[in-house]
Amino acid sequence: MIGITGSTGVIYGIRMLEILKKLDVETHLIMSEWAEKCISMETEYTIEHVKSLATNTSGEQNMASSVSSGTHRVDGMIILPCSMKTLSAIANGYDDTLIARAAGVTIKESRKLILMVRETPLSAIHLENMLKLSRLGIVILPPVTEFYTKPKSIDDIVNHGVGKCLDQFNIEHNLYPRWGTL
Repeated sequence: MIGITGSTGVIYGIRMLEILKKLDVETHLIMSEWAEKCISMETEYTIEHVKSLATNTSGEQNMASSVSSGTHRVDGMIILPCSMKTLSAIANGYDDTLIARAAGVTIKESRKLILMVRETPLSAIHLENMLKLSRLGIVILPPVTEFYTKPKSIDDIVNHGVGKCLDQFNIEHNLYPRWGTL
């Protein structure tokens, strides 16, 4: 399951969908209203094209979607980018959108949840919400730029962040060189 929220960096979610489609991995996409606005502000992609990258899609207000139930089998969920509003909703069990509900279901079913949080600077509230979720086993994976791979473009930086998420699910990729291979 892929969630894209309205924090800057929607390209991470789009790239994840592109890679998973190439790898023939089934995906279920949920985008927030502000994710759709950020897609049009930050990229040249259309909402329709982004949706076409996913196997299945659900609107963020569709609380009757299959992914709102623990009986819907998935390996886990990645929210990228994950806004601080979404982080707070997940940390406090406030399932007001399908993204927050699906994340809550992921937690209660003990499935892997990855949050690529996007905000800076971080307030004590942000950090406390991240700590609360980390203590539950949720992976907090902000898109921190690495330089040992000698990135030459924004694509290299985005690929590294997406690759780090894929690593959490043991999905093979060649999005960036591993440490010690350069």
